[in-house]
This record gives sequence, C-alpha cells and structure tokens, in this order.
Amino acid sequence: MTAGEIASVGTAGTAPEHLGGRGAWFRKLPVVRQVRQSVGLQRGMLVAGLVLTAVFVLVAVLAPLLAPYGWSQLADTDGPFGAQMPPSAEHWFGTTVGGYDVLSRVVWGARTALLVVLVAVLSSIVVGVLLGLVSGYFGGWLDRVLVVVADAIYAFPSLLLAILLAIVISGGRSSMWGGIFAAALSITVVFVPQYFRVTRAEVVRIKAEAFVDSARVLGTGHWRIMTRHVLRNSTRTLPLIVTLNASEAILTLAGLGFLGFGIEPTAAAEWGYDLQRAVADVTSGIWWTALFPGLAIVLAAMGMTLMGESLNDLADPRLRTRARAGQVSGAVAATSVEADPSDPETPASAELPDENPKGDDA
Repeated sequence: MTAGEIASVGTAGTAPEHLGGRGAWFRKLPVVRQVRQSVGLQRGMLVAGLVLTAVFVLVAVLAPLLAPYGWSQLADTDGPFGAQMPPSAEHWFGTTVGGYDVLSRVVWGARTALLVVLVAVLSSIVVGVLLGLVSGYFGGWLDRVLVVVADAIYAFPSLLLAILLAIVISGGRSSMWGGIFAAALSITVVFVPQYFRVTRAEVVRIKAEAFVDSARVLGTGHWRIMTRHVLRNSTRTLPLIVTLNASEAILTLAGLGFLGFGIEPTAAAEWGYDLQRAVADVTSGIWWTALFPGLAIVLAAMGMTLMGESLNDLADPRLRTRARAGQVSGAVAATSVEADPSDPETPASAELPDENPKGDDA
C-alpha cells in the first residue's frame, strides 16, 4: 500500500472523533465513554449493572401503567382477590397473605424505593459536601469537631442508627410521604460522613494548589474561591459514591420495612414489609409471596453495585483496562507502508531483501 492510498483511505470516511465526526457527541457521553473504555468481564459487569438499573428506574417511573392493580387494592369487579392465591392468568405473581396482588406490590414498591434513594442521596450530597467544603477549607477547631463527629457516626452500625432515627422521626410507622422522608432522612445521616470525608480530603489537597493562592493574592473572597475554584475540582469522585450508596439505601429501606419500622402497607408498597409478611408462608410451601419481593431487592441492589464498582475500576488508572491495546497494534500492522522498488523516491534501505538471490541459483 502506497502513501497515496493510505491518505485516500484516511480521508474517505467520516471525520475523526476529535474533529467532530459523526456520532462524536454520542461517544463522549459519560456512560457511553465508560462502556467504550471497558473490555471483557469489566464491560460485562458494567453493561449488566446499567441494564438492571435502567429496568429498575423505568419500572418505578411507569408504575401506574405497568401495575395491574393498586398497591392496597383487595378486590376488582369480579370480587375479592383471595389470600395466598398461586400465580395465575389473573394474578401473574399470585397474591399475598393479606390478599394483595404480588405483581402490583412489586411494581409500586420500585417507585417507593426510587423516591427514598433520590431523597436520601441528594440530601446526603448537599449536607456532606457543604460540611466537607467548610471543614477542609477553613480548618481549625471546627474541622477537628466535625471530623470527630463524622468518625463517630461512621463507626456506628448503619442499620441500627437508621432504626433509631426512624423511631424518633415518625414513631416507627407513618404515611407514604412521611415514611419516605423518615426513611430517607434516617439513611441520610448514615451517608453524610462518607461525602464529608471524601470532600474534605479533596478540599485540603486543592486549597494548597497554586491557582488557589493566586486567587487569594488577587483579593478574591473566600466564598467565591470555595464555590468557583475549590468545589468544582473536589467533587469528581462523588458520582462513584452515589451509585454505591444508592444500592445501600435500597437495602437499608428493605431492612427497616422487614423489621417493622418502614411505611404503612396501606400507604405505599414496600419490598421489605412484603418480605417480612411472607416469611411464615415459605414454611407452608407458599413460595411466590417471598420470591418476587426478594428478587426485586436483590436485582435492584446488584445492578447499582455492579455499575458503581465498574465505574470505580475505570476511574482508577491502576485498575483500568486498556481497551484499544490490541486494536492499536493491529492498526499499526495494517497501515505499514510497503516499499515500492519502482518509486525513485524510495530509499535503498527501505527495499525488501530478495528471498532468493541470483547468486544461489546454482
């Protein structure tokens, strides 16, 4: 292949990605870029996590369209559903001991879990990042006090702390939104130390950089330095923590409901409560009342965990797998220029040696 042919091949297609070729904006999206960087088992884990998380979110958002009945509905036009009815054409997942449709409770429970995750994670980010920013930037006695408090909360068992806060906030049982906010706030207190410690460590490192000192010399105020220069450079690892905390929030919510400190069953559907009510059914051979809520908890938590762990590996240069290593070596071999003896511009050193010289004919 001559140099002219290589040039024609390189310019025949679309423009390169870095020059804004077709689909370049799509390939630069955060999730798409991470998928393109991953290979092998790492890519499989990331794709599986993304699929499970997407299904969980879609089911939660489209719950009114997907659920055949309401979360507390006990009868339809044909009469009561009946208790502990096996899966059938009318009730695909059967009914519970209380006479609720299992499929409807699982679908509506996804919405409850998603709301709790959103409120808990967003509240934790706001409180934890703000405290970590102030503590790491100013230091002093305030920093020492906040670090001690955060370490004490972090060392406390998370589920036990959530139970205590749920009892204090709502008395253990409450309505739908009251229970969602009570469970979310209970989980928020558990997650705040994580965001606080990560943000504070980054702020302590960044405030010693030269650009921060330059901003101080120019007379920039503390608030502007904190928000414009320090904060923007200290939150790069937060998306990874969010995905891992989301799965932990689902498990904590399920634990609260299983222990009887969650949401009233008539106020909203909750997987942990349904699983607790189905414990006695398992010994009687009634498997469907516990199987489907348990699967929902496992799949939702596993999807977010796989996604978070894969993104964490890709963000760490020591654990990142180079997806293009083999492609680059193949591309180099494919684009190697073969010397043309008839070309006068080809140097003599570039000519390939003859495998059968004339001197060896004899």
